Order: sequence, then C-alpha cells, then structure tokens
Amino acid sequence: MASADPTGGSAAEQGRICALAARGHRDLQRCVARWPGLFPDPPIDGAMLGALAMSTAFIAPWCTAGQLRTANRASLWVTAEDWQVDSVATGVDAVSAIVSASLEVADGGVPAADDELGQFLAEIRAELSTVAAFPSTRALWRDELRRMLAAELREWRWRETGPPGFAEYLDNADNYGATWVNVSHWIATGDERTIAHLPELVAASRAAQQVVRLVNDLASEERDRGSGDLNALLLGVDRDEITRQVAQRTADCHTLLDTLAADCPREAAYLTRMLGFTSGFYHGTDFWGSVER
Repeated sequence: MASADPTGGSAAEQGRICALAARGHRDLQRCVARWPGLFPDPPIDGAMLGALAMSTAFIAPWCTAGQLRTANRASLWVTAEDWQVDSVATGVDAVSAIVSASLEVADGGVPAADDELGQFLAEIRAELSTVAAFPSTRALWRDELRRMLAAELREWRWRETGPPGFAEYLDNADNYGATWVNVSHWIATGDERTIAHLPELVAASRAAQQVVRLVNDLASEERDRGSGDLNALLLGVDRDEITRQVAQRTADCHTLLDTLAADCPREAAYLTRMLGFTSGFYHGTDFWGSVER
C-alpha cells in the first residue's frame, strides 16, 4: 500500500502548476532577451525570473499559461522599473523623467527609441488593448500605474527630506506594484462580474499589498540595511510589532475577502492565495539576487 503524502497535497496538481510556472519563465526569458538593458544579472537573474513565474502560477493556478502572461510581464516590468528608479536614477529629476515617460506611454504615446522601459510597457498596453474590457477600464489601469510611480517618486524624495513615519511609509505601499499587476491581470482575464467589481477588488488588493509590504520587510531587513533602502524595521518599529501588524492586517483582509467572495469568488481566492504564497515565500528568501546596491 502506498504511503500517504505527508504534505497533504497532490503531487500531480503541484506538478501541473509548476508546468505553468516553467512556461511563464520561458516567456520572461524572451522578454529579457528583447530588452537586455533593463535586466542586469545580478540582481535580475534566472532564479528571479523563475520565482516571478512561480508566484503567478501558484496564486492563480486555474489559469492557462496564456492567461498568466499579462501578470507575469507586468511583474517583470515592475521589477525593471524598480531597478531603474532605485539603482540607476541619480536624482529626483531622473525619477520624474521615468514617471512622465511611462505615463505618456500608458496614455498611448510612442516610447523613445532608447526607452526600453517604455517599449516594454507599450507591449503590455498593446496586448491589453485587444481585450474587450480595456476601453472601459483603461483609466483605472492608468491610474494604478500612476499611483505606483508616484509612490516610487515619493520614496525617492524621502532620501532628501528624511525617512517618513511608519504610517506614512505603509500608506505608500503602492510602490510595491502588486495592485497594478493585479489590475492588469483582472482586466486581461476577468468576466463582466469581475470588471463590474474592480473598485472593490482594488481596495482589497491595496489592503493585501500593505501586508505583503510588511512581510517583505521582515524578510529583507539585512539587505535593506546594507543598501540603504527603506524598511519598516528601520523606522523605529520592532520585529514583534511588525509581526503583530501582519497578523492583524491579514485577518482583516480575510474578513474583507470573505465578503467579496460572494460576487467575485475567483478574484477573492486570488488575493487570498497571494497573501498565503508571499508569506510562505518570504519566509525563506526574496526575489532579488545578490548585488551591491
């Protein structure tokens, strides 16, 4: 008699999800090959690409590889944008230029010939434009991109004005980029009910995004301390308090998602799995490869 799986899971199902991740990984490799200037290795190495693809596959395992492509590529674009802002830009003016150029592309503009970040964003926008829901959701998609980029710029300015308080820092969690990725995914794959409830889903995503921001901070304290990046643990808040905040905010998110599940069961499950996967993933590692930043 075969022994029971001690994990309580199905190896066949986990293998299927890993196959989705492998296909997504290969697509991200093709993106990196098209725009190599955006993806220095390290820190954007093969392990990071695999982890990005794996995260979307495990968060939305009911999707096909094609349905996950927008989320994968949006996540990779956020990675490139974050590197450009945090490690390539030399000042607020440079960051402001990235923000302006990206929003112009989001509005339908043609990126400059030397703007690989804009070219990649234009490709994501072009693929979304083939979706029936995009005309009615484009303003929301663009606004979420604006919020993310504005949060990045705000964090850069804190380098000059001094660090924020904890509450202000957490309010700026849009710089993590998860909600823009989620909105992109929901527009690309959602049905009429999903599109009708996007405002409620976005609010829930922002709450979940704050949890993920704190979980990330718990995992990356040492790296952030060395690089000078902001981290909640470097703002006078201790690890016990952050852990308490994560637990309370996670519980609040689950209560909110239980309510949303009546109208958007799959999207509520998506956010629930996002919380679970990222908490488990950051318990052992993070996405970035080693590099002097």
